[in-house]
Amino acid sequence: MKSNPVGWFEIYVQDMARAKTFYEGVFAAQLQKLESPGVEMWAFPMQEKATGAAGALVKMAGCPSGGNSTLVYFMCDDCAVEAGKAKEHGGQIFKDKVSIGQHGFISLVKDTEGNLIGLHSMQ
Repeated sequence: MKSNPVGWFEIYVQDMARAKTFYEGVFAAQLQKLESPGVEMWAFPMQEKATGAAGALVKMAGCPSGGNSTLVYFMCDDCAVEAGKAKEHGGQIFKDKVSIGQHGFISLVKDTEGNLIGLHSMQ
């Protein structure tokens, strides 16, 4: 394999304005509108030469949010900080910061659309 296994992610939402406000607030980032016929998409900031996967919030008929089996982990300096921000921006903390041994720490939160997302940090 010549690349990272994950090349893109999509988080399906029902209320794009609410979801966009949540993710921009939690990660202090501006999402960019992507043009796509019949689908509303807002991409997370991407650095072409950096590690990690790019992705977007997506609102598309027939694709409900929440209750799916996809879990995306966002890299953080301290996952407890972003978990707190998630709660401040209308989300819920599903699992407080917990050690995963030599691999750092994780927190799990639910966004405003009912999607479960992971937060990962080394401290």
